[in-house]
Amino acid sequence: MTSQEFDQKYRPRLEKLATSNLSDALDKLGISAAVIGILPQWGKTKVVGRAITIRMIAAGAVESKTHLGVDAIFSASPGDVIVIDNRGDLNNNCWGEILSMGALKKGISGVVVDGAVRDVDTCEEFGFPVHARGTVPITARGRIVQEAWNIPVRIGNIPVIPGDVMVADVNGVVAIPAAKLELVLDAAEAIAKKELAMVEALRQGQSMIDVDKQFNYEQMLKH
Repeated sequence: MTSQEFDQKYRPRLEKLATSNLSDALDKLGISAAVIGILPQWGKTKVVGRAITIRMIAAGAVESKTHLGVDAIFSASPGDVIVIDNRGDLNNNCWGEILSMGALKKGISGVVVDGAVRDVDTCEEFGFPVHARGTVPITARGRIVQEAWNIPVRIGNIPVIPGDVMVADVNGVVAIPAAKLELVLDAAEAIAKKELAMVEALRQGQSMIDVDKQFNYEQMLKH
């Protein structure tokens, strides 16, 4: 699937759904794909796109041929998401303003980092979404290097394969296997529709007890 096909067929549907809707759909389908604790580092940004992956490692473990992210940004298509596996490391930065500007100019949707980032204030000025576990001021140089890119990685406890569909918002992150995307979207849209109906019923004055019984709230992921 090309980036244009993804944008036409799936992006509008994904933009309308929160990661909570998608997580519920994934649970219903028995797919583990939600990641907790990776959040927007400025604002209430939302990132949607296909994954281009990077895996980090301690400096000296492998020869560093290019600065982290350079190959991934260069090879990305508009709308893609950079996904960085730094094993949840909160002490070492692996994304900043230079990479953000490079990604922004390439049309990349945002970055999702299992670890720390820096230059968040400048990234906000650029308007480039950065989702991570935290921020630090220090450089990656001499501390961590890119081990490999465009390979299977792990974010939290979830495997991410290049081309998997990433959605990140204020609730967290989901990584949807590309082959399951249609199933997940159908289930998530049905769940979101039902939840909107419940909210509207409550807004119109129905009691919580009545709405719970009417919509069978506790069992809604089992149907």
